[in-house]
Amino acid sequence: MSDERTPPSLEELDARLREARRSAGMDPPEPIPGQTDGGVSNRDMALGLRVGVELVAGVLFGLALGYGIDWWLDTKPWGMIILVFLGAIAGFMNVYRLANGQGYAAGFDKSQSRDGGE
Repeated sequence: MSDERTPPSLEELDARLREARRSAGMDPPEPIPGQTDGGVSNRDMALGLRVGVELVAGVLFGLALGYGIDWWLDTKPWGMIILVFLGAIAGFMNVYRLANGQGYAAGFDKSQSRDGGE
């Protein structure tokens, strides 16, 4: 009584597993490329949210650091004023790098990725 069936391929197993997870509600349905939500794509919303966070985080970090330095050195309000402006400048620089497609990795060079290296 040997039942010698050929095992299913990995692609078949993967498809069956995905379908079972989808029917059980464990996976959300696969997004349609270019799917929009009210005229704005999810990618655009993510980019806008990231720009806002970069700007606000720079200012808040400068504010907190300036307040701490003013409290420590008793130089109210000069440390806070200077570091809020520096934080805003840092936020704008981060948005500029984001808009130009520059990465955060060390040694990243836009020309290397475009030209194929060296």
